[in-house]
Amino acid sequence: MDDLDLGAVLSALADPHRRGVVVDLLDRPDGEHACASFDLPLAKSTRTHHWRVLRQAGLIRQRDAGNGSFVRLRRNEITARFPGLLDSIRRAHHDERRSG
Repeated sequence: MDDLDLGAVLSALADPHRRGVVVDLLDRPDGEHACASFDLPLAKSTRTHHWRVLRQAGLIRQRDAGNGSFVRLRRNEITARFPGLLDSIRRAHHDERRSG
């Protein structure tokens, strides 16, 4: 948990695409999910950049397998280190989507 720095986490979550990925992971059942399963209308190099930022901030774990990669949200570690953060991010994201 020491690798979770609040500044790095908030910086990673400042981008709406990365915030959307985290909320998507929160809304899915626990477990690994293929990176290709996320609706990111971005170039492959840009998606790779976003995955790297999320990984370096400590928000996700990523595993490469063959031609694909899989991600897992570090939900328990984040919640233990920053109680309520993920729920706040989810609420704010859904409120933004509803308001336009």
